[in-house]
Amino acid sequence: MSSPSAAHYADDLVQIDSPLLRNEPVAEATYRLRVAAPAIAERFRPGQFVMLRLHGVDSPLIGRALAIYDSGAGPDGRPETIDLIYLRKGALTVPLADAPVGTMVSLWGPLGNGFATRACGTLVLAVGGIGQTPMLVAGREALRRGWAKRVELVFGARRASLLAGLDDFRSAGFHVHACTDDGSLGQKALVPDVVAERLDQLNQQEHHTSAGDATEDTRAACRVITCGPEVMMEKVAQVCHDRGVDCQVSMETPMACGIGICFSCVAKVHQDDGSWDYKRTCVEGPIFDAEKICWA
Repeated sequence: MSSPSAAHYADDLVQIDSPLLRNEPVAEATYRLRVAAPAIAERFRPGQFVMLRLHGVDSPLIGRALAIYDSGAGPDGRPETIDLIYLRKGALTVPLADAPVGTMVSLWGPLGNGFATRACGTLVLAVGGIGQTPMLVAGREALRRGWAKRVELVFGARRASLLAGLDDFRSAGFHVHACTDDGSLGQKALVPDVVAERLDQLNQQEHHTSAGDATEDTRAACRVITCGPEVMMEKVAQVCHDRGVDCQVSMETPMACGIGICFSCVAKVHQDDGSWDYKRTCVEGPIFDAEKICWA
């Protein structure tokens, strides 16, 4: 078994070549693919990612970092497949979106540190854009393991056609709150504003429940994990800070190597002595406590 520090250096990764078992649009310019990767499916933690590239293709030379969205079991009940969500927008993902089922891809992982497993009453998933990608397994695992009693998803996008996977989250038992910039689905509001509204409502409910129940439960009332555009995450982090709510962010800093060699994906992180230092998102993240991030 690897030492705790070894996770920073990708000691647990495996490399796999596998055909696409699924590759189809699930929303505007948004695709979902599936590959057989049992060695990754059985060992990854929610919030971790893989690097993927088209097998045998040298352009682009580097892979693309994609968070693990879901996993599936084989006939024997053991983890067998992983699903990834991606936007059709770049040198890798445009040809990937056009690749038929059966096309070979290369991927390596799992990579990164994954979300913390801190117990709470309600886990709020705050998502913008394509930030839902690490959240399905995170919320499902929290319910399955008893780390949270309830999971809520606040998912925002510019318009309804960009909200991919809402039914997946509902099927997992999450309470879904959609919001759009144009009001085409759910509230016409921004994610941080809806998160603030939900935290205030949940806090009021918690006070009412506690007043009528003498049973002691030391878990936090709420936790938030968030992923999406950086400006959105910064505002979600501020909402949580103002309310004393624990918040973790999944940074989407572009990655090149994925294993900590190139230092192209650094984020500014506060240190215990009050200074700040650069941390590699691919190995010391992508998950960070929101209070540690230097947003400016």
